[in-house]
Amino acid sequence: MKKLIAKDLLRIRAVFFRPEEPFIWASGIKSPVYCDNRLTLSDVAVRNDVEQGLAELVKTYYPEAEILMGTSTAGIAHAAIVGHIMGLPMGYVRSSAKDHGRGNQIEGRLLPGQKVVVIEDLISTGGSVLDVVKVLREAGAEVLGVASIFTYGMKKGLDRMAEADVKNVSLTNFDVIAEVAAESGYIRKEDVARLIAFRNNPADESWIGA
Repeated sequence: MKKLIAKDLLRIRAVFFRPEEPFIWASGIKSPVYCDNRLTLSDVAVRNDVEQGLAELVKTYYPEAEILMGTSTAGIAHAAIVGHIMGLPMGYVRSSAKDHGRGNQIEGRLLPGQKVVVIEDLISTGGSVLDVVKVLREAGAEVLGVASIFTYGMKKGLDRMAEADVKNVSLTNFDVIAEVAAESGYIRKEDVARLIAFRNNPADESWIGA
């Protein structure tokens, strides 16, 4: 599954590799990789692989799930489709409460004590998904964990998730995508070490000139 999804993401260019001309994230981190999983929604075959894969993750790792909650906005469509496949209700969590109407931050019906799985597109430092988990817990939900399409596996993200006692399972990860990209000729084999060096310590930019 990890390699299948990695190949899917590379084929539709949802993952871009640019080690010679790094992308700059909103946080200011320079990255050799940019991942846009929203593109998976536009390719029917890839979308099917992703949604069936997420459904399998939920069934395997969170069999007690009673409702799916997508992150806003990237996880909403995936939560809806996976919920349809599994016959589960879904909703989503806004980044902040609405300033009009009922002022909701959680959209959809969530009952206290319900067992929730959060659907996310990617995990980097873990900040945004942990904000969602916090909102759900404060609303009385029992958050079983997160199911995501892709994780960078950054130490900061892993540490933050562990500290918050939040489990994540992903369809694929940074290491597998780097490996498949080298095998498929998207990047040079010698670039894999540079990519892993970035993943291990994004603050150390020595990989740029390596």
